[in-house]
Amino acid sequence: MQPPDPSVTRIDGPWRHLEVHANGIRFHVVEAIQKDADTKFDVAAAAAPETERPLVILLHGFGSFWWSWRHQLKGLTGARVVAVDLRGYGGSDKPPRGYDGWTLAGDTAGLVRALGHQTATLVGHADGGLVCWATSVLHPRVVKAIAVVSSPHPVALRASALSRRDQGLALLPWLLRYQVPIWPERALTRNNADELERVVRSRASVKWQASEDFSETIAHMRLAIQIPGAAHCALEYQRWAVRSQLRGEGRRFMTAMKRPIGVPVLHLRGDADPYVLADPVYRTQRYAPHGRYVSVSGAGHFAHEEAPDEVNEQLSRFLEQAYR
Repeated sequence: MQPPDPSVTRIDGPWRHLEVHANGIRFHVVEAIQKDADTKFDVAAAAAPETERPLVILLHGFGSFWWSWRHQLKGLTGARVVAVDLRGYGGSDKPPRGYDGWTLAGDTAGLVRALGHQTATLVGHADGGLVCWATSVLHPRVVKAIAVVSSPHPVALRASALSRRDQGLALLPWLLRYQVPIWPERALTRNNADELERVVRSRASVKWQASEDFSETIAHMRLAIQIPGAAHCALEYQRWAVRSQLRGEGRRFMTAMKRPIGVPVLHLRGDADPYVLADPVYRTQRYAPHGRYVSVSGAGHFAHEEAPDEVNEQLSRFLEQAYR
């Protein structure tokens, strides 16, 4: 059976598909088509040329691709909203290296400029949230604000995983099993990517798992992770997160991440998330003391997909405040 082509990620909807070159590679970017009548900012801003509207970049998490932000592409208005396939995922290039925090932050900063803007608000889930935190510290001039979903500050998450048994048991077994070569890639893609569905189900709410939206999403994710190179690249994020802790580059990255966050921060976490628990979110307040921390009732690890109306309302309010 032939593996799927990257074109399977070009799913139709109220958006357009772009190819954008930044930081030396090509990214698949999906831009929402604005509807002025629905804007929550102001009609004049929504009708302005692309580069005159505030830019919002949506960054997905592990094993996913831009599709995870479909509800936000439809529901966030008044800004230029784009979702990106991260380095190595979906329709974006899959280079053999560059899955470290430094390079990923450079990717995002480069995308802001390549899209013709000086600054952007970054919104990220899980690994995409790590990219938001890293970019805000390493490239502060291009970041207006960050909003993250189940993605605590990386220093806070590490401290919680190493000091609290519950968070360690939720997180570390997954990270450690991905450190061996070859086998995790095969496990993630065999049998039409059954393993990926198992991972998602283990972190999602029962309500979402029973929905048609979940079934459609899993079908798309199964295809996208089987694109040649995608599974390996996805796992490289997890491998760097662990292996870098034993190397100088990891220590330098964590030291850099301890700098104060100088932009507005919103953290959203489903109160039923079994993967990212409440403790690392609490510890995040040390690094973003003026941030806003919101618990999404009944949602698991994928709050932006499980409770899109509530998440869109929170994000819209946050964006309005950030761009006043």
